[in-house]
Amino acid sequence: TPHRSIGTPASTIAPSSVDLNPPARPEDIDLGSFIVISGGTGCNAICEAFGKDASYVLPVSDNGGSSSEIIRVMGGPSIGDIRSRLIRLIPPGPPPAAAIKNLLSYRFPSDCSGREARELWRDIVEGKSKLWAGIPPDRKETIRGFLVYFESELLKRAHKNFDFRNGSLGNYFLAAAQGFFRSLPSAIFLFSSITHSQAHVLPVLVTSHFVTIAAELTNKRTIVGQCEISHPVPGAKPSALAGTSTPQNELESEGTHEDEGDEDDEDEDDEHGGGAADTSRLNAMFSKSPEGEGSAAYAKLEARINRVFYINAYGQEIFPSPNSDFIENLGKRKTLVYSCGSLWTSIIPCLALRGVASAIAKSASIQAKVLLLNGQNDRETEGYTAEDYVNAIARVLNRHDRLSHKALKGTQTPDFLIRDYPVSAFVTHVIYLRGSSIRIDQGKLAVYAAWR
Repeated sequence: TPHRSIGTPASTIAPSSVDLNPPARPEDIDLGSFIVISGGTGCNAICEAFGKDASYVLPVSDNGGSSSEIIRVMGGPSIGDIRSRLIRLIPPGPPPAAAIKNLLSYRFPSDCSGREARELWRDIVEGKSKLWAGIPPDRKETIRGFLVYFESELLKRAHKNFDFRNGSLGNYFLAAAQGFFRSLPSAIFLFSSITHSQAHVLPVLVTSHFVTIAAELTNKRTIVGQCEISHPVPGAKPSALAGTSTPQNELESEGTHEDEGDEDDEDEDDEHGGGAADTSRLNAMFSKSPEGEGSAAYAKLEARINRVFYINAYGQEIFPSPNSDFIENLGKRKTLVYSCGSLWTSIIPCLALRGVASAIAKSASIQAKVLLLNGQNDRETEGYTAEDYVNAIARVLNRHDRLSHKALKGTQTPDFLIRDYPVSAFVTHVIYLRGSSIRIDQGKLAVYAAWR
């Protein structure tokens, strides 16, 4: 039987509408349906554990890997993590399903010339590639139609010299669908329909524009861009915004900018070189190790991360609203899971949004709020204990709950009347691996801890 312990109760005072009873013991919980907050790779290996009805919430702020080249040339939200999860959730089926999965999983070689990669792309778009074998004509022409649309969009931007090397064909299809419908949820629906997937994959933000995150370190310096925060590529030359390390006071001071992803600004990404994401092509050649190895090769952060926030193309902090389906699912699912993965660039961007804290804390349906602790720390969390992970989640959620109160129009709520939720309002259970290199002091955790 896994070891369980109850830590000391949280000392913060919560709003009176929150139930402060101790969290239920794991054996007394009806896990029911899951809502899983995760990045694109950390959770893929354990998706089957959550059943077919789980909802997955993913960030749209990754500026590395294959997505970076799409963003550089076409703009739009990052779709790499979403494509990765959609591919993972394609159910086993007859040969057509396997052929479609094989096609949309295809990645162009990285060790060829740009001309050779473009010739491979041309064979696919023209329907001549062997990758089309076994795919029924109706679905072939549907997929090919969107790839042709993607090609036409690239031709409009031919001066940017799109590089297909290391690119994901599934990313190209999903980006084309998003651009055609001007709706990422619609693109996800199309992808799921073609692959017969019943997956519930929710982008944390619904926008047609690129999304940039920045990290403020405890020494007040700021790093811009997910790739630069989490896994900077050696030799990458940052643009004016992406990848900079800047004193916080040199960026615009914190304001009350709303989400600026307006449909009327459809050319905004092009005007700013892909929004704030005029990223180096070296990011496109980078691929995270699935085992998370090699983190020691990255330069250490000069200080711990204090917070992660969203910025616009001008470096101003903005406060976007989350996908309404995300909030709705928090109100009807029984188990919330903060999946293993990068804490500050995969999990936190899904939490640092208006209204998420109260939706989690006040949910009448959620019986357990579970953190799946990583097996080891990475560049973002060097030296972290289990308590640090839990406190980081609670701190971010409480901060944005306070900002939500202050942003209410026509109200001037004094700070002393805005009370923080306790840690247990956001995390009730921690599951960790036996032999984990992360220190777990169960006496300090105000939650249940169990090993697996």
